[in-house]
Amino acid sequence: MEKDDLLFYNEYEQFYLMAKDSEAFKHFCRKAFGEDFSQDGFSDVSQVDRIIPFIPKDKKAHILDIGCGNGKLLGYLQKKTGAYIYGFDYSGNAIKTAKELYEKDSEFTQGCIGEVDYPEVKFDVIISMDTMYFAPDMSAFVDQIMKWLKKGGVFFTCYQEGDVMPKTADENTSVLAMILKDKKIDYDCIDITKESYDLLLRKREAALSLKEEFVKEGNAEWFEMLVAQTDYADKPFDEYKKEMARYIYTVRA
Repeated sequence: MEKDDLLFYNEYEQFYLMAKDSEAFKHFCRKAFGEDFSQDGFSDVSQVDRIIPFIPKDKKAHILDIGCGNGKLLGYLQKKTGAYIYGFDYSGNAIKTAKELYEKDSEFTQGCIGEVDYPEVKFDVIISMDTMYFAPDMSAFVDQIMKWLKKGGVFFTCYQEGDVMPKTADENTSVLAMILKDKKIDYDCIDITKESYDLLLRKREAALSLKEEFVKEGNAEWFEMLVAQTDYADKPFDEYKKEMARYIYTVRA
């Protein structure tokens, strides 16, 4: 597939250049999300901390992040657990930064979902933070993920409906849930729609408080983007949840 045909490819190449150098964006991430993972979405520290209990404590765990960006989320988990970290992303700028930041016990690969492969039963934990939507064939990719997991390993994914993916009735009718059911794969799910709504409000507040800092850097357009991303929450929660939903799915191999 040509890079220009990939979902948001050019936007993310520019995004990760900005994220590498912008102090205003680093401040924004810390204020909005609690930690700087160079987030473009909803991966606040409370969501990421939910992964930690699934990581074996022997410091020999192997973790894969699908769409790892510049690796900061993996770096956080490595610092907390001592795990070996692996990630892939289609953004060359993101992977370049990840390799620079995390040289020890790590492997970062530039590539797309459906093109990157790993050995069977390789990983204790596989993470997808809002990246399943990038799979050209989500059903086939679920098969690949389950092949990569060790017995007893965990697939952890944050999954949103209402923007890239269609809004369905509930967590058991999402595209991902229907795929898992069809494959007879058991899953647990937590509805974090209200958390995401509250986070959108925090994102707006954090961005507005840093407007001058973004402008001084010459990054006014990124400030405008951050504010625009919070427009979904420009309504009461009861109206928001009719259009948007967010879930955490966990699957054990």
